[in-house]
Amino acid sequence: MPRTAVVIVASTRAAAGVSPDRTGPVIARWFADRGFEVVGPEVVADGDAVATALRRSLEGRPAVIVTTGGTGLSPSDATPEATAPLLDREVPGVMEELRRRGTASTPTAVLSRGLAGVAGSTFLVNLPGSTGGVRDGLAVLDDVLDHVLDQLAGGDHAPSA
Repeated sequence: MPRTAVVIVASTRAAAGVSPDRTGPVIARWFADRGFEVVGPEVVADGDAVATALRRSLEGRPAVIVTTGGTGLSPSDATPEATAPLLDREVPGVMEELRRRGTASTPTAVLSRGLAGVAGSTFLVNLPGSTGGVRDGLAVLDDVLDHVLDQLAGGDHAPSA
């Protein structure tokens, strides 16, 4: 049975049809290429709509939810605030690595406030809304996602050599 990945785009401009969504399709394609059943991308306005989309998505118990956008410092950026109350456990190393990789090319990557963690049995990650931030975030996930999902399903650590 394929694992399910949900993609949520937090962008007031894209939700209003003013700007195209450039990151959601990239994330959805990345998951599809890895054999996931993909729900979305769902494009919602910043703020309360993100929290609503997250709660609704969690009801379906997907393996993973990735958001893009709403992680910066503008007054409407509230994706981390919508995510935090849903997490049972944070996984800060994922976002630390994303920020570390991002600052190699973009010093402002340190300003991303995204979170990563576990909500029930779902791995939830907030990626930045920029194409570069998404690229960096997917590279980090590429290194750890299978292991994270195996652990959440009750798998044991692989023996070390």
